[in-house]
Amino acid sequence: MRSSAVALLIGGALCLPTVALAQDAAALAKSDGCLNCHDVATKKVGPAFKDVAAKYKGKADAEKMLVDKITSGSGHPKTKASPADAATLVKWVLSQ
Repeated sequence: MRSSAVALLIGGALCLPTVALAQDAAALAKSDGCLNCHDVATKKVGPAFKDVAAKYKGKADAEKMLVDKITSGSGHPKTKASPADAATLVKWVLSQ
């Protein structure tokens, strides 16, 4: 019984960084203006993040390509996010 409780606590603790990352990335998307044109589930001016994730699923270079695209303003309006923040946002989008 005790080992089951410990396993549950450890398993739950391992999920916390993922939840924190998602919350931080969602807040970052809002503060950097991403949510002015995008939504997680529905198309706005730009595609839904879930659609972006589906489009790039399984593509090894997707993360780098998308970070380059949004930080350079090539094919996407240039973001005000730093390259590190852009990488965090892209990882979050691709996890949808």
